[in-house]
This record gives sequence, structure tokens and C-alpha cells, in this order.
Amino acid sequence: MEVTNQTTMTKFIFNGITGILYLQLALFVMFLTVYLLSLMANTLIIFTVVMKPTLQTPMYIFLGNLSFLEFWYTTVTVPKLLAICLSQGVTISVSVCIAQYCFFFSMGATECILLAVMAYDRYLAICNPLRFSLLMRIPVCLHFSAVFWTRGFITHLVPTILISHLNFCDPQKINHFSCDSDPIYKLSCSDTFLVEALGYTCSSVVILSFFLLTMSSSEHIVVIIIRLSSLEAQKKAFSTCASHLSVVTIYYGTIIFANVRPPAKYNFTIGKVVSIFYCVVTLLVNLLIYTLTNKDVKKAFTKVVAQKSFLLVRNIHKI
Repeated sequence: MEVTNQTTMTKFIFNGITGILYLQLALFVMFLTVYLLSLMANTLIIFTVVMKPTLQTPMYIFLGNLSFLEFWYTTVTVPKLLAICLSQGVTISVSVCIAQYCFFFSMGATECILLAVMAYDRYLAICNPLRFSLLMRIPVCLHFSAVFWTRGFITHLVPTILISHLNFCDPQKINHFSCDSDPIYKLSCSDTFLVEALGYTCSSVVILSFFLLTMSSSEHIVVIIIRLSSLEAQKKAFSTCASHLSVVTIYYGTIIFANVRPPAKYNFTIGKVVSIFYCVVTLLVNLLIYTLTNKDVKKAFTKVVAQKSFLLVRNIHKI
């Protein structure tokens, strides 16, 4: 890269999304609404799964993990995105930017693994129901949880270390609303070939391998559902995995488009649009699928709130 100024940078300035004021305000309202709804919905699911024993089953344990993951997944990027929508020249230090990159991609890898585990859970429940309770006991689910959280964060540890050793020079403006990999590489005046190749390889291997595992489980599920003789049985079986398939399709569709490609093919405008989609829009979809349309969660949450309200009122009367 040709360098115009060798002064090492300690902070970046976000270019943002658009320079049109009224459009930025409209985006701020939309992003804030989706973000708050997502936080409330994910908190609701976590609270309900923890407090309601009837929901402490493999499916809801993994759903609770997914909600906890998305709570932090969005908190890593959306608050800074909201600040960018409200003002020009929002800055971020290089160290915080690299930390944001690490957490964002690590949690993305964790979600890939988690979605594959959830697909395997549904596969066992539908294709091998007699052994399901033995194969997916609560200790096994907790072991799975520890594995996908640990492996997800290990995946991008080496690329993060390599990025932390890069030098960054003028211009200091980052052409994005978050610390995505390609905008970071663009600002470096060091040789980024190794870290780009390694980061691209890690992302592609994680995304494609767990996508194929997820699709393999889903394929077996679809085959079993089609073979069911009763239409009622088909509907019941499909209803248990339809929401998960919807989330998988939307999530993988966006991240494959954004990350599984040669680094030289990156387009910053398209990259920002796709990032908004899987940072914000997929949250709204997950909110609708896992919370507002989930009868078990809504029913359990209502019971928990009713019980807590009753205890609170009784304690007040005692006082």
C-alpha cells in the first residue's frame, strides 16, 4: 500500500452510513427500536428459561444460549452505529476497534457452531426419538454449550493477534460503521497479506463447515418428515424445526455473501448494507420467530411474571 503519512494512528474516525441528515435520523430511530426490542426479547427468553423448570430442555437451553449470544452480539456494534447516526466524526481507539473485531467475529463463529448443534438436537428429536433423552441429557447440553463458546472464541484469536501488530497510518477514516476486517486492512500501512489470508481462511472454513453440518441435519429431518404417513404428524414435526431453518437460511445467506469471498472482491458500500442486514435485520427476524410466535416462551413467561407478582404483593401486605 502506498503511504502518504507514516505517523502511526491511535484512533479511527467512522465515515458512517450516509451523509444525508434526515436519512440518518430515520435510521437511528429504526435501529434503536430494533435494538431495544431485541434486548428485551432476549432478556425475556433468558429469564424464562432460567426461571421455568419446564423449559429447561435441550431445545430451550440452546435457545437461551442463542439469546445470550445475540444480546452481546448486537451490543458490540449497534451502540456505536447509533452514535454514528446522530453525529459526524465518531471516533474509536485502535485497541478498542481490534477488540470489537475480535468479539464480533468470535461471536459470529460461536453462532455458527450453536446453530449446527441446534440442528443436531432437532435431528435427534425427530429422526431418533427413542434415544433422544439418552443422547441429549442436560449434562450433555451443558458440555455442548461449553464447547461452542470456547471454540467460537478460539477461532479468531490468531487473526486478532496479527491485526494487533499492524501499523495504521493516515488517512484515519474507516469506511464503515464497525470494525470489520476489510476496512481495518485498508487502513494499515503494514503488509496485510498473511493476516488477510488467514482471516479469510478461518471465516470461510468455520462458516462453510458448520453450514454443511447444519444443512446435513436439516436434510435428514426433511426426508423423515416427508416419509411420515400422517399429515398431522408431518405438520407437528415440521413445526419443531421450521423456525430454526428460517433463522439458519437468513443468517447463513448474509454471512456467506459477506465473508466467503476473496478479500480483493470487497465492496465497501455493499459491505455496509450486508453488515446492517445481519447486525440489525436478522435480530428482528429472530425476535419474531423465537419470541412473539413461540407459544411455550410466552406461556411460561406469563406464568413466571404472575408468580413473581403474587409473591411481591404478598410480601408487601406482610409489611
